[in-house]
Amino acid sequence: MFERFTREARDVVVLAQEVAREVGARSVDARHVLLCLVESRGPARNGLESVGIAVAAFAERLRNEVAQGGLDAGALASVGIDLDAVRARADAVFGEGALDQAGGRRRSGHLPFSPDAKKVLELALREAIRLHVNRIDSAMLLLGVLRSTGSPAESVLRSALAECGSSVADLRTALEKPAAEAS
Repeated sequence: MFERFTREARDVVVLAQEVAREVGARSVDARHVLLCLVESRGPARNGLESVGIAVAAFAERLRNEVAQGGLDAGALASVGIDLDAVRARADAVFGEGALDQAGGRRRSGHLPFSPDAKKVLELALREAIRLHVNRIDSAMLLLGVLRSTGSPAESVLRSALAECGSSVADLRTALEKPAAEAS
């Protein structure tokens, strides 16, 4: 399958591994891939911009989320846990950045892909086949994220689309149009 990836799409996958390593993740998940798609220069980013997503702000939001290891302050607050207070207390007791570093030694070597990241790659291939294109570029990867219903990456993307007054259908159209013209 990777032989069908464009250079740009391969770079996204490699960068996703680097991001996962930087934050001490045990595997590359679909949010790491999404972050690298947003930060890339290519069809995925163009599609996001065309539907009104402020990519710099979205990238910062994603970077913060992956840096926290997926800790969702809102979800924790709903069960009475103040993440900022926990972070401040951990910093006071164990030193600056202790919560971020807990269990997250910087890893070297190959990191495995989580099931949701593998699914995004598989769905990107399916999108390319559906659109009759012979390559998988960043647009196909982002379409894979859109099809990974219920994954954390798809949820955060769907939320960003709603916040800017756009929809999954709008983004899908923006990503599919250039692919159709190229084939």
